[in-house]
Amino acid sequence: MIDPFGRHISYLRVSVTDRCDFRCTYCMAEDTTFLPKADLLSLEELDRLCSAFVAKGVKKLRLTGGEPLVRKNLMWLVDRLGRHLKTGALEELTMTTNGSQLARYTADLAAAGIRRINVSLDTLDPAKFRAITRRGDLDQVLTGIAAASAAGMKVKINAVALRGENEDEIEDLLLWAHGEGMDLTLIETMPMGEIAHRAEQYLPLSLVRARLARRFTLTDLPDRTGGPARYVRIEETGGRLGFITPLTHNFCESCNRVRLTCTGTLYMCLGQDDAADLRAVLRSSTDDKPLLDAIESAIARKPKGHDFIIDRRRPAPAVARTMSLTGG
Repeated sequence: MIDPFGRHISYLRVSVTDRCDFRCTYCMAEDTTFLPKADLLSLEELDRLCSAFVAKGVKKLRLTGGEPLVRKNLMWLVDRLGRHLKTGALEELTMTTNGSQLARYTADLAAAGIRRINVSLDTLDPAKFRAITRRGDLDQVLTGIAAASAAGMKVKINAVALRGENEDEIEDLLLWAHGEGMDLTLIETMPMGEIAHRAEQYLPLSLVRARLARRFTLTDLPDRTGGPARYVRIEETGGRLGFITPLTHNFCESCNRVRLTCTGTLYMCLGQDDAADLRAVLRSSTDDKPLLDAIESAIARKPKGHDFIIDRRRPAPAVARTMSLTGG
């Protein structure tokens, strides 16, 4: 699939649920109302949709949420999608998780062919972790990470940089992750959804990088993992550090991905509202041709880039939907 700007679309991120057992302050409101379960695609429908994208040339598939592992019977879907790895049609099946359920499902995920996983972890301080997630248990997450590593999965830690909350811990997170053989990727908070205090939380990663450079030697790397991160090697640790910077330096020129929500809505851009309703097409026919045509038509509308901006004078988000609904 080639979009209007010549970018090869080979990466699909799929939200399997909008539900999560955390309520991270930068992601959703504490009193979030989740979608009625009847609005969500069934696991069979998610399999059919994902398989259609694989047929159109998607090579990397990432399952996200909300928290994907709280979706009932999710392993059925993971096992089904794993068949595309066996045929070679899909190069990678992976997942982003908060780690709360990871210890429980690690063996099954590995058996289905998942070799790499991202875990969202913003602090190593138990009290601060509880405050940011509003309900999470740090030890439970660390146990899950250890289980995934022991199962042979390559674990990458994702941390949202939050002004005044975890900015003084970033060096510690880096040293811990690299000491455990894991990459760390830092992410700027994004203006999505009606989340209070977002402007106060925003910490430019250009500032973070400058601070890190006072202590560490950062060497730019050409590495790409299919996502938007730009990587450096920390010479003192030998580990990789990624920066996802939608505000200070967007990554739109090389965007190769689209996002599918748990209701079957396809967003061609994280920071734009244009979308395609694939659920209606999916349910209108058992023939996949209309679905494949709808996917192709949507890719033809993929915009050049997003319009993310955080302005303390204008608290309204760039897009109203939350990250948990969009798909990580």
